[in-house]
Amino acid sequence: MRNMLRQLAVLSAVGGGWMGTLGGMSAACLASEPAAVSFRRDIAPILLDNCLACHSPKNAEGGYRVDCYAELLKAGDSGATPVEPQQTSDSELLRRIACSDESERMPAESDPLAAGQIALVQRWIAEGAQFDGDDPQQPLALVIPPADYPTGPQVYAHPLPIAALAFSPDGRQLATSGYYEVLLWDVADGKLQRRIGNLGQRIYALQFSPDGRSLAVACGDPGRTGEVRVVDFETGKISGVPVRTHDVVLDIAYRPDGQRLAVASADSTVRVVDMSSQQVVLSLASHADWVTAVAWNADGSRMASASRDKTVKVYQAETGDLIANYQGHSATVRDVAWLGDGSQAVSVGADHKLHRWEIEGVKKVGEVDLGAEGFQVVLWDQQALVPCADGRLRLIDVPHNKVIRDFGGYNDWVLSAALLAPPPTAVVAGQEQSAEPPRLAGGSFNGQVRVWRSEDAELLQQWLAKP
Repeated sequence: MRNMLRQLAVLSAVGGGWMGTLGGMSAACLASEPAAVSFRRDIAPILLDNCLACHSPKNAEGGYRVDCYAELLKAGDSGATPVEPQQTSDSELLRRIACSDESERMPAESDPLAAGQIALVQRWIAEGAQFDGDDPQQPLALVIPPADYPTGPQVYAHPLPIAALAFSPDGRQLATSGYYEVLLWDVADGKLQRRIGNLGQRIYALQFSPDGRSLAVACGDPGRTGEVRVVDFETGKISGVPVRTHDVVLDIAYRPDGQRLAVASADSTVRVVDMSSQQVVLSLASHADWVTAVAWNADGSRMASASRDKTVKVYQAETGDLIANYQGHSATVRDVAWLGDGSQAVSVGADHKLHRWEIEGVKKVGEVDLGAEGFQVVLWDQQALVPCADGRLRLIDVPHNKVIRDFGGYNDWVLSAALLAPPPTAVVAGQEQSAEPPRLAGGSFNGQVRVWRSEDAELLQQWLAKP
């Protein structure tokens, strides 16, 4: 009885009509009732925001989990039934969130749920606690419909870290990571030209499709959600959300033919998306920690992934079968890239080194001391461009294992790099030749963007990526 009175005390604050709902609804109430409560739209967001931190698979306090609908219905260590459809008085979940006793109320050591949220849970249970998603085992973050994100601030109070940047297909613009958006800057004068919004809170990687029509964006909110959003570059509209996870997406890579997209996520999983259907066709859980990077070889037959577990793994692209497991790094591996014919790969990370190693036999054949943590590796011909934590971009002659040029001028970590190679103008002795050297760009933790000519390190433009 005492518990029932607690429920009534909280629910009465919701407003007219709710006092009588615990025992059933009258015909008059039903006639004026709004649409049924949706688990996907209404309940899952409440659980994700307020309950998951303490009742996840890794941290199931009281033996109770709320990470998916199926687990939500299972009793915890107390044995009390969490959700009894149509029986609000017998549902422990409702009792706990409506309780006025702080020693019992959930969420623990936090503000109580708003009266409107409690009312939604009560209505959902009273209506039968139905699941309106596709899979009761699906994590909450995936059950919730894709969000419409807030618009980025018109004026940024502070510059953001440039975690990702990419040259537009025509080379005239540089895309940089923003807050709920991607910012596009004129490379010639450093002026902001355009903003692409409705993206996740933080942007971790950007890649244009091989045909230049689409921009894939890896984004998310750390510890809560992660997504890949595909943008029609001409219109700036979202054309698909093929991947959603319960933690951020850290990297993406189009297969050279553009038909598949590899995805690296902080949930320790590599996913491969068929871009025609925008469905996940492979899901690989080979790593023991965050997957930080993915890369395809030149013909798309193999794929590599780097991880915070200090390894780089190589797979057969069609089947996901593991081919190689490079364990030469002594710390987090930040990025990996394929060399030439695909017989070798290079990788960089928190051990301050660039490693070059053979796929067959998984043998290290070269090493370059970067002098600082390397965050990314961008290849062009036989050279590797690596942004480093000492405020420099390093250009490395890979076959000869040496740094050949530094690009500096930053006063903070350089987190990201991009390279624009002009189209070839001729073929000489079987090699494609360009009329001009490639341009390269780097973005730093404090929002600096600098663009150079690679051949002589001439600084072409610089700006602060802060609208």
